This record gives sequence, C-alpha cells and structure tokens, in this order.
Amino acid sequence: MSNVQQLMVAVIGAFVIGFIMVGANKSKSTEEMQAESMIRNMAAMQEMASQKCPKAIQKKTGDTVYFPSETDTDKSTYITLKWVGEKTDHFKTASCTLSVALGGISNLVIDGEVITDKKI
Repeated sequence: MSNVQQLMVAVIGAFVIGFIMVGANKSKSTEEMQAESMIRNMAAMQEMASQKCPKAIQKKTGDTVYFPSETDTDKSTYITLKWVGEKTDHFKTASCTLSVALGGISNLVIDGEVITDKKI
C-alpha cells in the first residue's frame, strides 16, 4: 500500500471510531440527564449570584467583596451568600439571596438593614 492509501485508511478509521464514540455517548439514562441538568442549573445559579451580589453590596457600601464566608442553597431554587466584613470594610455582615424564579436578587441585608426584599 502506498502512503496515500495508508492515509486514507487512517482517516476512515478515525471517522469510524468517532461515530462509535458519539453513538455510545448518546445513550444516557433519564437519571443521568436529570443529574446533569441539576448540575448545570446549580452552576448557573452560583455564577449569577457571584456576579450580582458583590455588585449590589459594593453599590451600597462602597466595599468590594470577593469570597463569601458562608453559602446556603436548596440546589434548585435559591442560593444565599453571606459575607463577614473586615476591619477596613464599611459593613459587618452582608447576606444576599438570589432566586431563580425572580432571575435576580430577592433579598439583600447589610448589617441587619433590609435593602431589598422581593417576594416571589
């Protein structure tokens, strides 16, 4: 076999292996698809909270917050991030709850003062 024929056989072999791999990956059970969906939802909720909550706290206090000291969630409808201020910050505690149903912040409390309280 010439080099051209060997190359053609290698390319065809790669396509066959690719089709087999794709076919094998498409056969997922309902439970696997539900688990993947739940993980994607949780990641999206976490990402949205990590973007919106620090901006809301900075807008009110002027301080930039980075990593929450505590997180509470039911893993499907809400996530609450809590921060404890440092000595140089203009707040002692901040709590921000993001609701998926609202698509944004449903509750923001800074030093016991309710800044935002939206009902679902």
